[in-house]
Amino acid sequence: MKTFKNIKKIVAGFLLLSFIQLNFMPCICFANEQNQSKKSIIKTGITKETKKNKNKKSKQQKDKNNKNEILSLNIDFWHNYKDDYLSGYIQKALSNNRDLKIASLKVEQTYQQMKVQFANELPSLSAGVSPGGIKLPGTSSFDGFFSIPIIANYEIDLFLKNHDKTKSAKKTYEMSFYDKQAAYLAILSQVGTCYFNIVKLDKLISIQNEIINKRKNIYELMKMSHNEGLISTSDLVNAEKAYLNSTIDLIDLKKSQEFALNSFAVLIGESPQNINEFKRISYEKLKKEHKIPKFILSDVIQNRPDYLKAQKNVEKSGIDVRIAKKEFLPSFNIIGLLGFQSGSMYSSMDWKSAIAGLVGSGMVSLFSGGRKVANLKLNKNIYEQTLENYYKTNLVAIQEVNDALCSLKLDNQKFEKNSLTYNMEQKDLNFTKNKYDEGVISKLDLLQKEEILLSVNKLVVTSKIDVIASEISLYKALGGKV
Repeated sequence: MKTFKNIKKIVAGFLLLSFIQLNFMPCICFANEQNQSKKSIIKTGITKETKKNKNKKSKQQKDKNNKNEILSLNIDFWHNYKDDYLSGYIQKALSNNRDLKIASLKVEQTYQQMKVQFANELPSLSAGVSPGGIKLPGTSSFDGFFSIPIIANYEIDLFLKNHDKTKSAKKTYEMSFYDKQAAYLAILSQVGTCYFNIVKLDKLISIQNEIINKRKNIYELMKMSHNEGLISTSDLVNAEKAYLNSTIDLIDLKKSQEFALNSFAVLIGESPQNINEFKRISYEKLKKEHKIPKFILSDVIQNRPDYLKAQKNVEKSGIDVRIAKKEFLPSFNIIGLLGFQSGSMYSSMDWKSAIAGLVGSGMVSLFSGGRKVANLKLNKNIYEQTLENYYKTNLVAIQEVNDALCSLKLDNQKFEKNSLTYNMEQKDLNFTKNKYDEGVISKLDLLQKEEILLSVNKLVVTSKIDVIASEISLYKALGGKV
């Protein structure tokens, strides 16, 4: 009888150990997944209210970080144009733009990945339930048993390998912030540039309508002159062609305006069906003064998100090389086991029915087919590429700042020259009007002079918006610091 009971215990123990062996890795993974959703080690005595307060504080801290990130882009820059419509659209873009929402979600993604890695630094604890039954040879009865295995596992981070992996994940998380900042900078610049292009197109369409009216009147006058035999058919045909070309130009301008409004709607997170409701400032109310710096120090590129990201990427690559070196070192683990075995789930779990064990292990890889050596060389190669990319980012950043400053200066000079030409044409038109009033020239000559003035005005409008676009490009090139 005792032999039979001993056999039952041996078989039950074997089944328990088999359960532990089969469920050991899944239990550890489950514990790590649980740790992913927590910011710290699980502690007893933490109430649900305390957890809610911690989550609330965490959300408030994230909102504060997002607000500080937006403020670092110098949103006040857009207030310099003294355009309430533009300021409102900037705020809409910050709230509704889909690319910015995606960038925010990617930051959250890297944050959770960092927590996943941090969980590997912590102990894991898992528990299971294993009901079962057994029938031994030579018996007619079927005996059941009930086991509760509890397993604890901890890898001693003696060489700080797991901690370095967490630091590497943290660098990735920090890089995602700069990606988000770059997205904010790009979207705000696109909103501003698109908005002022729409204002420009509004003005150009208005001028083009005047040009069409002038050319129509010119064509009608030349048609009357042609009927009287005063001008040739060729001159009449050229006048008609000029009139038709002006209507084609108007169609192109309206097409560009429609496309710009559709793009603008997407940028601010609105439906393109609402483009007719978008209000904007008139061209005449745009500010006329433009602050153009004489020079810009090269250290301003340190504000650019791409520069800061490249810097963090170099730091991360250096950590990854250190991790690859530590892969050659041994790993140390502590595994604890506590289980309770009973013939019934209603039986008490006492020390007599317990199975307990504590195991420590130190393992070192003797042969891995060159995988670790190749991994180290790979990470060194990535580090060299990252370093070269950092140097390239510096050069490109300086180039973009210089290009933006050069464009701003030259576009402003172009605007001033076109404005000067417009003023001269205006004076010339006044002289022409006096001649017309005195009967020296015909109405046709006056209309042609007025058309020339309108064409020059189109150049002035275009060059003025080009100056504003160059200002925005400089704002972007400086990383939002102007």
